[in-house]
Amino acid sequence: MALYTADWTPLGKNVYYRKTELYSMQWVDQVNLSEFIVAAAPFGGPIALTQDRKKLQKVQFANKSNIYIFSASGQPLSTIKWNSGPLVHMGWSSSEDLICVLEDGNVLLYDIYGNLQMTTSMGQDVKDTGVLECRIFNSPKFYTGVAVLTGAFNIFLVNNIKDPRIRKLPSVPGLDAPPSSWAVVAEDRQTKVLVAKDATLYALLQNEGKCVQVFPKFNNPINAITEIAVSFNNQHVALFCDNGALWMGAANLEVCYLKKYCEFDTQSKVRPQQLVWCGNGAVVAFWQIEIENIMIVIGPEKDFINEIFYTPIHLVPEIDGVRIIGNTTHELLQKVPDAVADVFRIGSLSPSALLLEASNEFRRRSHKADEYIRMIREKNELEEAVECCLKAAGHEFQPSTQKMLLRAAAFGKNFVPDMDPEPFVKMCQTLRVLNAVRVNVIGLPITYTQLEFLTLPVLLDRLVLRRHYAYAICICQYLKIPDTEGASRILDHWACYKVKRTNLDPEQTARAIAEKLGCTPGISYAEISNKAMDYGHPSLAVKLLDYETRASEQVPLLIKLRQETQAMVKAIESGDTDLIYSVIRYLKTTLSKGDFHMKIRQFPVAHSLYLKLCKEQDLQQLRMSYSQESDFNSEGDCLVMESYQTKKIELRSSLLQEALNSYKKAKNEFAIQITEDQLKLMKYQSMFEEKFPQNFCDLSLHQTMKQLLTQREFKLADDLRKEFKVPDKRYWWLQITVLADGGDWLELEKFSRSKKSPIGYEPFVDVCVKHDNIYEAKKYLPKVKEENKVTYYVKARLLEDAAKIAFEKKDIAALNHIQSLCGVMDR
Repeated sequence: MALYTADWTPLGKNVYYRKTELYSMQWVDQVNLSEFIVAAAPFGGPIALTQDRKKLQKVQFANKSNIYIFSASGQPLSTIKWNSGPLVHMGWSSSEDLICVLEDGNVLLYDIYGNLQMTTSMGQDVKDTGVLECRIFNSPKFYTGVAVLTGAFNIFLVNNIKDPRIRKLPSVPGLDAPPSSWAVVAEDRQTKVLVAKDATLYALLQNEGKCVQVFPKFNNPINAITEIAVSFNNQHVALFCDNGALWMGAANLEVCYLKKYCEFDTQSKVRPQQLVWCGNGAVVAFWQIEIENIMIVIGPEKDFINEIFYTPIHLVPEIDGVRIIGNTTHELLQKVPDAVADVFRIGSLSPSALLLEASNEFRRRSHKADEYIRMIREKNELEEAVECCLKAAGHEFQPSTQKMLLRAAAFGKNFVPDMDPEPFVKMCQTLRVLNAVRVNVIGLPITYTQLEFLTLPVLLDRLVLRRHYAYAICICQYLKIPDTEGASRILDHWACYKVKRTNLDPEQTARAIAEKLGCTPGISYAEISNKAMDYGHPSLAVKLLDYETRASEQVPLLIKLRQETQAMVKAIESGDTDLIYSVIRYLKTTLSKGDFHMKIRQFPVAHSLYLKLCKEQDLQQLRMSYSQESDFNSEGDCLVMESYQTKKIELRSSLLQEALNSYKKAKNEFAIQITEDQLKLMKYQSMFEEKFPQNFCDLSLHQTMKQLLTQREFKLADDLRKEFKVPDKRYWWLQITVLADGGDWLELEKFSRSKKSPIGYEPFVDVCVKHDNIYEAKKYLPKVKEENKVTYYVKARLLEDAAKIAFEKKDIAALNHIQSLCGVMDR
């Protein structure tokens, strides 16, 4: 096992740290880190370099310098030509956007290819006083924030740079010069800032809006806290003092007295070049002394490791270690994971170490393999040993070591029949993915711990961000990720990138994209088309929409692209009236009235729907449309409907007169007649309203005559009958009903004698029976037709008379019916 622990260095009891080389940097002989300001993203992210302005001034170069972006393996990705003003600070967001903070408070966000994504500002107060210092921090919810120290020594911060809400933090009492050091502690519910005013430490609480003094306990008096480092999980803090003491403790700012882990004397009063946490278990500091870079790793028990570098370095804190970027190499310093230590520690007798030995002996065909397995099985620790070997394999970088540990796990698994094989399969798949993305071409030196924290979808997003679409799709296919979550999403990004960069013929480009994407589930050609439009390729956007199968996505974009004809065709083909109406509304707002009507007539379906819409919402517009088409019948109908939407009789008469003229043009005799009759009736109704205190408007002819009869205006009702040629039968029925309802039986009898009834006398009996007036009914029963007499006598409940008539007629059926209606005593 000595071979595997050669690079291990102890830091306290049973705690080891190791340094693993990730890459030989591809920028060798091109980059000297001592001349650059370095900003590297965590989780194996990209590296941004810009020349140090102070050193540029020394060599009398221009103050303006470019920003160079490299992958973690030193492969150049892009260059940003800087002309945006003095740069105070730069760093990376959790989504790998480069954040550049300017002296005037402006904040610029670039992607890894140097494309400007967003511009925002820290506010007018910051602009007026200027930015002295800046801190970029990540919250536990994966938001990236920015905090700035202004020339007035106030601190402003934004918790989420993608949704900037500027907050001014409370001022530090008596602060009239830049603080000796400050740092941000990002928590779930609020962001706090630690500010050191010489030897006094304050916590600025965002939510409470107050400044609280906190008291870290030092062994010896200090004059100033010159550097503050907060751990990756924001749970621990390290303070470096002017006397060389390094204080380590908890970052719980809810209490005034901070919990202390240890205080270590570094033997150097000089402020370190960098002070960062290595994961959450140790602090790393380095000083540049002439040509040497001295790095110290300090543990919470005052244990330390010394190391000297003879080239410039830059430290990048990670969740499980520290990346050390140099001119020639890129290394990872991390605590040896517990599972790895259990397996490889010299003299280890842990179950996992014995299982590895058993596997190796088995490969040598030695009987010792059986002895080791028996030792583990006797303690019932075989399953634990398999799990430990799997975990250790995940934390290893060398494929040969991974294979050895996986073989040991597979060997031990054979002796545990009921063990779930899923963890073994999953670990094999995960290691294959990790090994694939760690290669120089991709340059993502992500660890197993980091992948667990980020999750696989984020890793795929980072591959897409680097435009390694084929790699990402291969990983999705290998892991059998559903297309909607994997391949489709990646192909969508590829297509959006292609339409952005294309200089080819739009039709060829659209066909190439369609051939690649096909009908893959989850792909939206409308989204790709929208991107093409945003990038200034409207012709390509139109061609891409031909491949979109959802009309609801097609039509709005075609409207946006001003392809009205094509939008209307697609809307009509879809059969969706809402889509057709949306195109109609767009045409109506963008075209003149004449052009609109000419355009809409080209589409009969749309024209019909437009007329229907006008009928419901705008009759005047509908009438104008019919007028342009010389459809006088429909124009007249519109005028009639419009006339009944007003209560003013004069206006209604005017509109009906116009309708009459339209019908005359259309030679519609029926419509002419009924319109003339209606105008005539309205004149009568106006006259009646002047004469009687009654409302006659909006009544029909029948209702008008009924109201006159109710008021005993028999002559006026009869005049109306004659004027409008109301049939006698209808008029007699109306007058009989009105007189009976009014209980005017004398007038009813008089009316019956006025002349022979055109409807017979049965209705007279009916209305009398209806009002239970049998006495009056008897007056009309003799005049009822012979064939109806029995029936009407029965209706009037005169059963005896009905029986006599039936007997005279010898109608046996009628007699039987009458008998059935009689009671027992009446028979």
